This record gives sequence, C-alpha cells and structure tokens, in this order.
Amino acid sequence: MSLKEIDVIAFDADDTLWENENFFRDAEKEFCHIMEEYQSTENMMAELYRVEGQNMEMYGFGIKAFILSMMETALLVSDKQVRPDQMEAIIAIGKSMLHKDVVLLDGIRDLLEKLAPHYRLVVATKGDLLDQERKLAKSGLLKYFHHIEVMSNKREENYCELLRHLDLEAGKFMMIGNSLKSDVLPVVNLGGYGVHVPYHTTWEFEQMDPAEIKSDRFFELKEIHDVLTLFEEA
Repeated sequence: MSLKEIDVIAFDADDTLWENENFFRDAEKEFCHIMEEYQSTENMMAELYRVEGQNMEMYGFGIKAFILSMMETALLVSDKQVRPDQMEAIIAIGKSMLHKDVVLLDGIRDLLEKLAPHYRLVVATKGDLLDQERKLAKSGLLKYFHHIEVMSNKREENYCELLRHLDLEAGKFMMIGNSLKSDVLPVVNLGGYGVHVPYHTTWEFEQMDPAEIKSDRFFELKEIHDVLTLFEEA
C-alpha cells in the first residue's frame, strides 16, 4: 500500500465541500412546529425518518425527496386532516432550502488549490441533480475538478461504474467525505482509499461506527486540511 499510487482524489459535496446537513436539521424543527397540534416532536421525527427510509429507493436523495417525505408524513400524522396552509408552509420550507447560499467549509478552497496541480480531482456526490449543479455553480469550485459525478446512490456498484468511467483501478482512487457508510466503506471494500472527515451533524441513515472499518486504506481525520498531512507522510 502506498499513497504515491493515487491518481484521482474524489470529494463528496454536501458537508465535505460546503454546509448542508444543518439546513435539514433546521427544516425538521420547522416542520415539527408546523405540525405540533397533531403529534409530539419525538413521534413526528420517528415517523418522518420511517417515511424517508421507505421512500429512498423511489425518490433518491436530496431536498426534493425530503419535501415529498415531509408532505407524506404530514398526511399520516394528521390522519389526512392537515390543512392547506400547513401543507403550503411545508412546501415553503423546501423552496427556502433550495435557495440557500452555498457556504464553503473552512480550508476547502486552499486544499483544492494545493491538490489540483498534482491529482485529477473529482466530485462524487449523491442527491438531486439540479440542486447539486446549482450548488457547484454557486460555489466557485468547478475550476478545480476534472469530472463531476452526481450518483443515484453510493454503493460499491456505483463506485465501480465511476471507476470504469475514469478508466481507473481502485487502488489509484481516494474518496474523501463525511459519511463512513457512503464515502468510505464502499471504496475501501473495492480496494481504494477512504478518508473520513466528520461533520458536526450526520444524517440518521449515514451513521455507523468507525471501528467497523478495518483496513489500512482507511483514514480518520479531524479537519479537511489534514488531508495534506497524509501525502506529506507518504
């Protein structure tokens, strides 16, 4: 194993390049406030997570999928008594999320500046295509990337497809992201390198224990700029 063999470094987008998950947490609080006459916050969140999990295979990921799941949850917890003004307010939550400014995480631009001359850089993210394209355009980061891949999911088969597109062996590929389940585990299982840089909040469906990943191709870092230390030590 040697980091010197790496040719392509891929970055997750949400909560790796820019802030994202905190907007969902704020939206959940607003949703629970709108629907508070029907259920407690605890019950509301449990039902929303259940509905989201049930809908993933059909809707995929991102804000639009989240809006649909909130609307379905509202119908369920209210026994279809949710009022039009409440449903309108739920839709407004989603529209507001889609218009959020792109807030880059500290150190990301400097890191890309230093890596771009030496590696092919790729964005490998999942979510809604239009929304991710919007955020990338507003981020000012597009110039650093050789390729952008918005994936329907981040399982091993999805990464295999990306590697085929890049005409690349797994051992020459490094994936950097905030999700162990989506950004690290599948890549490590394929023989690539996975780098976990935690964000302060993680989506319910992305949580797992780092101890479950046993590989010398897995790296756990505290901050995104610490990525450079990996190559300094190589």
